[in-house]
Parts: sequence; C-alpha cells; structure tokens
Amino acid sequence: MIAQRALKTLEYDKIREQVANFCTSSIGKTQIEQLIPETDYEKVVELLEEMDEGLSILRVKGNVPMGGIFDIRASAKRSQIGGMLSSSELMEIASTIRASRILRNFIESIEEEEDIKIPHFIERKEQMPILTALQHEINDCIDDNGAVLDSASVTLRSIRQSLRSEEAKVRSKLESLIRGSNASKMLSDAIITIRNERFVIPVKQEYRAHYGGIVHDQSSSGQTLFIEPESIVQLNNEIGRLKVKEQVEIERILLELSSKVQEVSHELFILIHILGDIDVILAKAKYGQANKCTKPKMNDEGYIRLVRARHPLISIDEAVPNTIEFGHDITAIVITGPNTGGKTVTLKTVGLCTLMAQAGIPVPALDGSELAVFDQLFADIGDEQSIEQSLSTFSSHMVNIVDILSKVDEHSLVLFDELGAGTDPQEGAALAISILDEVIDCGARVMATTHYPELKAYGYNRPSVVNASVEFDVETLSPTYRLLIGVPGRSNAFEISKRLGLKESIINKARGYTGTDRHEVESMIASLEESRLRSEREADEAHTLLEEANHLHKELEEKLKTYDEKKENLEKKAKEKARKIVDEAKAEAEKIIAELRKMREDASHAVKEHELIEARKRLDEVAPIENKVLKKQAQIRERAQNLKVGDEVKVLSYGQKGTLIEKAGDHEWVVQIGILKMKLDESDLQYVKPDKQQQTVTMTNVKNRNSQVKLELDLRGERYEDAILKTEKYIDDALLANYHRVSIIHGKGTGALRQGIQNYLKGHKRVKTFRYGEAGEGGFGVTVVELK
Repeated sequence: MIAQRALKTLEYDKIREQVANFCTSSIGKTQIEQLIPETDYEKVVELLEEMDEGLSILRVKGNVPMGGIFDIRASAKRSQIGGMLSSSELMEIASTIRASRILRNFIESIEEEEDIKIPHFIERKEQMPILTALQHEINDCIDDNGAVLDSASVTLRSIRQSLRSEEAKVRSKLESLIRGSNASKMLSDAIITIRNERFVIPVKQEYRAHYGGIVHDQSSSGQTLFIEPESIVQLNNEIGRLKVKEQVEIERILLELSSKVQEVSHELFILIHILGDIDVILAKAKYGQANKCTKPKMNDEGYIRLVRARHPLISIDEAVPNTIEFGHDITAIVITGPNTGGKTVTLKTVGLCTLMAQAGIPVPALDGSELAVFDQLFADIGDEQSIEQSLSTFSSHMVNIVDILSKVDEHSLVLFDELGAGTDPQEGAALAISILDEVIDCGARVMATTHYPELKAYGYNRPSVVNASVEFDVETLSPTYRLLIGVPGRSNAFEISKRLGLKESIINKARGYTGTDRHEVESMIASLEESRLRSEREADEAHTLLEEANHLHKELEEKLKTYDEKKENLEKKAKEKARKIVDEAKAEAEKIIAELRKMREDASHAVKEHELIEARKRLDEVAPIENKVLKKQAQIRERAQNLKVGDEVKVLSYGQKGTLIEKAGDHEWVVQIGILKMKLDESDLQYVKPDKQQQTVTMTNVKNRNSQVKLELDLRGERYEDAILKTEKYIDDALLANYHRVSIIHGKGTGALRQGIQNYLKGHKRVKTFRYGEAGEGGFGVTVVELK
C-alpha cells in the first residue's frame, strides 16, 4: 500500500475530488473518496481496462443512463433489523432498482454490437441482482413523490373515500355559514381554512358568541378568531378518527413493504456496490475525456515513459508538457536549475501520474506513455518544517529521508526535492550524493532536484544516472518550464545580471573568480543547450513532415480503396444490368420468332404485311442498348465523314443547328448559325437528317412518289395530333399514287386513336367508305379505307 504521507505530499486527494465531480450518484462519490492506488500489477491493469471500456462507451454512445440511483444502504440496513421504512425511502429503493434495470438493458444493447468490446461491464451486468418484482410492488403502493396510493389496499381506498365524503360535508356546512346574510359583517373573510387539522372559519372578535364552538387560533392583532362552529364539531371529530385509521393502514402497508425489502436486503447491498463501481469507472473515463488524458501501458519492471505529460492539477492552457523517460538503463534523474523553474512540478507530475495510473485513472499524457506499478512511492517535497517538534527545515527533511531509507527497495519510486538543502553547501552536497548512492544501489527509481553544482557532475560519473535541467529564457528572464534531459542546469547569474544593467567590468571580474574549470563547464553546457535546441527544431520539422506524409498516404490509400470499391460495384451492377437486358432481349426475340413460326405453320392464316412490320419493329426494340448506342455512334461518325456543303448539322458545343457553307481544311468546316459564320472542327458537328415531310415536298415527280407510297400506314405509338397530320398526308399521297384501297394501322389500345382517325375519315371528301379489318387483316386494330 502506498504511504499516506506520499499521497498527501503529492496532493492526490485533489485528483480524487476532481474525479468525484464526474460521479452521478452519492455512492460513486463515496467510493471515490476511498479510492487508493493499487500495488498489484494485475489489479492495476484490470482497473485501467475497465476505465478504457468506459471511454469507448462514452465515445460511441455519448452518455450512460445512470440517473435515479440513491444510496439505499442505510434503509436496507434498517430493514434488516425489522425497522419500518418511510414511503420516500421505499420510493428511492424502487427508483434504484429501476435505474439498474435500465443500465442492464443499455449494456445488453452494446453487447449485441460487434464494434465495442466491454467484457468487464458485461461481467458486472451479469452480477446485478434482478429485483424487478420488488420495484413493481413498491410502485403499486407508492407514487414518484413518495405518497401512498389509494390502490395500496382495499381498506385504505375505503377509508379515504369515507374521509373525502366527510370533508365534503364539513365544507358544505361551512360554506352555508360563510354565505349567510350576516356573514360579510361577522366574518373577517369568506373563506374556509384549517387550524390544528380542523376546519375553521375566521370570525371577528365581537361576533364570537354568535357561532359558538371552539377557538383554535387568533390573528396577530387579536381582531380575528379562527373558530370551529359547534355545528361541525362532530363532523371534524369523525374526520380525525378516519385520519387515524388512514395512518394505521399506511403504517401497515409500509411495514409489509419493509419486510419485503428485508428479504432481499443482501441483494440490494450487492446491487449498490456494483452500481457504485460502474459510476466510479465512468467518472474516471469522463475525467479523462475532459482533461485529454490517455490510458498508459503498464509494466512491473520500473520503466517510466511519459510522452508530453502535464501536471494534472495545472490547467491545460497553462501546463507545459514534458517527455520523461527512465527506468531501464537509467534509473535516476538529477534535475538542476534555478528556483521557480519547474523542477518541483516535474517531480509531482511523475509522482501523480504514477498514483493515478495505479488507481485506474487516465493520465494527462499522449498515447504511447508507459508507467510502472510500484509497491511503494516515497516523496520528500517542500518545506516541511515542524514547529511543534522544534525541527529546522533540514532536520525535518532528514527525518523523512531516514524513514525512506529504512523502507526503500527495488520496487520503490523515490522523489527528492532540494536534496541536502538547508545546511552547509559542501556538507549538504556530500550528503545528497551519499543518499542518492544508497537509494540507487537498492535498485529503486529516483528523481531528485538540487541547487548544488557538485551534483551536475554526478550523472557523468555514474552510468545509471542522467542529468537534467529546466530551461531558462535569458532574453525574457523567465523559465520556460521545459525539462531538458541530458543537460545539467546553468546558473545564468552573469547573463541575468548583464541584462539587468550590471557593469561589464564587474561581471568580467566575477568571471575571473569562478575559475577556468567552472568557465569551461558552463561553456560546455551552453554548447550542449545550443545543440539540443537545434536538434529539437530539426526533429520537430521532421516529425511534422512525417505526420503530413503519413496523413497524405493514409488519405490516398482510403481514396484508392473507395475508388476500387466503387469501380467494382459499378462494374458488377453494369454486368448484371447488361446480362439482364441480354436475357430479356433473347427471351423476347425467341417469343417473336415462335409467333412467326406459328403464323407460317398455320396454313389457314395469311401473314399480313403489317404483322411482319410489327414483328420486325419489336425485334429492333429488343436489341441490347449497348448495340443500339454503338450503332448510332457509328452512324454519326459515318455521316460526319460524308458531310458536304449544304448539309444541316448540329454544333455539339453550342447545341445550335447550322448549315455547312464550305470546307476550311482537312477536318474543319465553315458553318452558318443564324447570322453568324464560324469555323468549327468536324468532331464538333453532328449531321442532322432532313425532315421526311420536307423531303416529300421536294419530290414532285409522281412516279417517284408512287414508288415510295405503301399500301398501309402504321400509326401505332403516335400522338393524336401527329397521327391526324400523317393520315391527311398519307391519303393525299395514296390518291396521287392512284390507290383505291389502303389500310391504316392504329392498334386496339384504348380506342381513342382509332376513334379520332375514323372521325377524320368521315369528313374527308375523297374517302368513299371505311371499315374495320377482317380477322386476317388485323381486326379492330386496322381501318381499311376505300378512296374515290
């Protein structure tokens, strides 16, 4: 167990207070107050894993339902000795059971998800006693405000019904009194009130005798008396008797419920303990979220590596992060430097982070940090001068150090602040070196701060010790609080004095007193600092570039993966769609071929031309889309190659039609677009086929016309207006071609197109008669026209 002295010195209790603020129940806060660091490695690992599960839940779900939990241990204890619990205590028990049920369901819902693993929470959920029956029994008798319900028993309902009836009688009688003809004169106010649990009315002093009865109270002035009129005394007595019966019945109900609580009191204690544990785990996780903490990796080898760690009790904005590593080859760090430079803060950062990790609390450091589990942690920090014992600062520290030396071993972490201070510098330095040797020889991990220059050379003479210092900015005359591992501290006295205005001659004279060796050491330290700063700058730049490169690499990988997935999905969908289209086309083509074969085999059936046309059209329609598109593109390319002056074309880049004026090069044409003439590339031009009607108008030769006019007009699929225009033109062409009979194919459909065509034919002066087609001519889908 970690000594209480170290916990107090490092202000561990303040960490507990901060974590406790994130608890949602008094149970959790009580357990946090008793939270101490564990020294068993397996237990520490388990605590941190539980906390990490809590962090995972908070990250994914945002929050955990922990409301409605009360510390019901005192109530459960009283029920065990046969005490009667109050209605509010029973309500708290029911609320706590309900909260445990909601929490259990919440954990079960997470358990079903594959992306979150919470074995410790699931284990605690399995350990929760299920007391839903008791919750329902209490809720059936007591409401959320702690009042006993009428439905708690048949007797209580009957008593309360009688009570309400009697109260209504009293109010009715009193209301008749306060509404009487003289009531406004004799009463101070026309109201009914209650005194000593009896219904009364406020009567003026001088009219007391008029109402008789009992005076229960009077106003501060004495002018108003609160009188229970004689006429309602018996009714009030009956109300009082019923209230006594009501209270007796309520106590009976509460005793019955208390006995049921007694039966499961042991389970309630287990439930409260588990709910408190979960509240503590989540409080640690919430603390970690709020303070940007992480779960450190733990070891039992005494190795410490804190990456950009901050003091937990200093705000994030003010704390200066430092990276600290020792425990394998290096078992001790000696920090030198001026006061107020951050040496003590560094010691406390290491000590507090160690205590927090061993208590299962995340530490204020970056991912990749690692801490050791120590059996003992000793801290000799600060001025602990004891006035009561009349001990000096040096004596007080030495008493503590003697105690530490008697207990320290290889499983200990020791923190010394200003080791050997408070006495003669030479003797203090010698003692400090000797004490450090003793502790290091025991195998303990040590961090020590000191003012003594003699200890600057200590790290160079011992392979397991490293020097360190806190950085000081000579320009601003202030510490930066950055820890410099491997570089001993400089006094900076000459530089500071120079910047503050001390004469150069005095400073040079002082330098002469320090000796050559001291000057060389200071120069060496200055050179080391300069080299360190340069290497840190370069390392930071390299790290930044590496992070950017890693980020870009990761981003590109994700984009490539997404692209490949989309490409694969699109190809898959395209292949599936193409296969489906081809299958449908094959099926339709086979169906059409089968119909044609059937027509051919049917000797009695003469295949009409329009039926062949319809079949051919259906075959064209079932051709795969890809083939149609390719065919159309090939036609466009062929037409583009055969363009000639006078052709009408569409300019693809502008979406406008124009006429070819002349060829301007191998692949260029001059195009007239409205009033504009433009030189355009042949690839930007699309041949536009002239309108059929326009072509027909240009054909004036009757023989040519005759050779092109068919004996039937197919209007299926045409809009009504277009169909009428085509019918009109077709009749004219047929007459010019000297046809006496033609067929108009309009299909059966809804009959609208057929009716419209026939209405037009009725009014045409060159139409002799018309009729529907025979069975072999297309039936109602064809109109046969006789021309004059």
